[in-house]
Amino acid sequence: MPHSKHRLTQLCTAILALGLAAGVSAQDKSYGGSTATPKTQPGATTNTPSTKQDGAMSSGDKKFMEKAAAGGMAEVELGQLAQQKAYSDQVKQFGARMAQDHSKANEELKQLATSKGVQVPASLDKDAQKDKAKLEKLSGADFDREYMKMMVDDHKDDVSAFEKTAKSGKDPELKSFAAKTLPTLQEHKQLAQTTYAAVKQTKKSASSETMPATKPATKPSN
Repeated sequence: MPHSKHRLTQLCTAILALGLAAGVSAQDKSYGGSTATPKTQPGATTNTPSTKQDGAMSSGDKKFMEKAAAGGMAEVELGQLAQQKAYSDQVKQFGARMAQDHSKANEELKQLATSKGVQVPASLDKDAQKDKAKLEKLSGADFDREYMKMMVDDHKDDVSAFEKTAKSGKDPELKSFAAKTLPTLQEHKQLAQTTYAAVKQTKKSASSETMPATKPATKPSN
């Protein structure tokens, strides 16, 4: 009997020890789960808003980016058209410059837009399509004059828009892009104005030369 009591006591002690160990283990697991939850909750509440703030752009910046991308795309396509159809070598060279410079700026702007989550146009807008269709119907000096007039008007608008964003844009990277691109656009504007003036002067001199030749031809018959 004493031996059996002793064995029973040892068995009860062992069972109790196993129960305590299992309870501690379960408590550790549940405690580990409870501590993981509070750690992730604060992180989730702080990270979500900051991500939205980093990716969000003001409506003004977004509108500028979309308009600049559309305008740059039009400059490239019309510049390529000028290389094919222009009568004056000066206009052809201007078109080549537009295609080259605006292709480079467009690629940079597209990468910036992608990083900001902004969808820029992938094709010409309606106004640019109309301009291109109009130019495709023209040839010779008529093409040169109309194309250069478009370029003068377009670059006046471009310079104004880029100056505004470079000064008062909300997004730092977009402001930097506008400020860096602005001098090139100002150069384009000046070049467009001088080229347009040359094209108009050529047309005037040509018309003045033909006028005297037609008048005397009708008078000697009397």
